[in-house]
Amino acid sequence: MPQRVRIVEVGPRDGLQNESAQVPTAAKIELIDRLSATGLQTIEATSFVSPKWVPQLADAAEVYAGIERRPGVAYPVLVPNLQGYERTRAVGATEVAVFTAASEAFNRRNTNAGIDESLARFAPVLERARADGVRVRGYVSTVLGCPYQGEVPLADVVRVARALHAMGCYEVSLGDTIGVGTPGKARTMLRAVAMEVPMPALAVHFHDTWGQALANVLACLEEGVAVVDSAVAGAGGCPYAKGASGNVASEDVVYMLHGLGIDTGIDLDRLADTGRWLAALLGRDTGSKAGKALAAAG
Repeated sequence: MPQRVRIVEVGPRDGLQNESAQVPTAAKIELIDRLSATGLQTIEATSFVSPKWVPQLADAAEVYAGIERRPGVAYPVLVPNLQGYERTRAVGATEVAVFTAASEAFNRRNTNAGIDESLARFAPVLERARADGVRVRGYVSTVLGCPYQGEVPLADVVRVARALHAMGCYEVSLGDTIGVGTPGKARTMLRAVAMEVPMPALAVHFHDTWGQALANVLACLEEGVAVVDSAVAGAGGCPYAKGASGNVASEDVVYMLHGLGIDTGIDLDRLADTGRWLAALLGRDTGSKAGKALAAAG
């Protein structure tokens, strides 16, 4: 297993995009600034997709302009196309992320385009980013199942991940969007992708719909993956996958990693405080078991 794991905190984007409550811009900025103080190295700040599709993140430019960017912390933003990329550059973003699915059916529902069309749409983004010195991360969703087509062939996952890496994505995040994966399937999927994309360029992203997310993370750590996506307080879901619960909670992942003797550089108490603050803002209890246990312990 790796000696150190980098957590990619996706709460401000993947977490908030699926909240029914509209979170004020100032609160989004405060969330990111609080997360920046925990020792996290990567915090996905927002998404520059059309406000028509994701109204919760319509204030992306204001949020990005308002955060306090700390040295040594990356603040990637999600972009769907070249137009979105240009908007991110206007506010000074130096890292972006592009996204597609391993499932053709999901991709069409999510982006109104097939997988190959999506990849073609990203080509000019990658080209411009290369010229601008902007790092690009790639997301592959539905790697362990799709709400529309069910099983997703491993070959499709491998093909999409390989294409994103070949196009210039420095890292490819493999996402179980609807949270149906189990450790054996997660391990098999990661092994298959790692035969085509180097393990240091891979990350994992699990939702906890069936309570398997932490076990899936552990199975992938045992295969050598060293980057894990998670969301503080277990926030999030997927607006295009009905019933999908939140991401695995960052606090729970960090607690497990520290228990395994794996370094994260993250202050767990401060992270859990931020999770409880966010949960209160959203009007519910934190989705993190570690966050609840730490609060109970005083």
